[in-house]
Amino acid sequence: MAIAKNTYELTYIVNSVLSEEQIKDLVERVTVYIKEGGSDILDVDVWGSRRLAYPIQKKRNGFYVNMYFRAPGAFIGRLERALEIDDNILRYLTLKLDAKMVRHFEAQKSQRAEAPAAETTEDNG
Repeated sequence: MAIAKNTYELTYIVNSVLSEEQIKDLVERVTVYIKEGGSDILDVDVWGSRRLAYPIQKKRNGFYVNMYFRAPGAFIGRLERALEIDDNILRYLTLKLDAKMVRHFEAQKSQRAEAPAAETTEDNG
């Protein structure tokens, strides 16, 4: 019997003191960990370095990453524990999406996919 998977949104802030290569490796490591946990990655959106609303561990800037994935509910506890242990991840937030939020995410994703196609058509026309 297949395990029911819920859709989640994970946003985490990486220490911006790290080099670009270290940040890239950390994002890849988190993505691989999620895949190995039996999850399906839907989207990874790297927002980049931004100023924090308030200092975290005496740091003013952080590197933001936002991702959407489908995972069994039991996996989220292990994921959050792994994020908590990593000293280079300053904060994280995991949200379980309800049906309305999933529809909104899928609508946004289809709009983003259609936008480049429309620009290409306008440039050729």
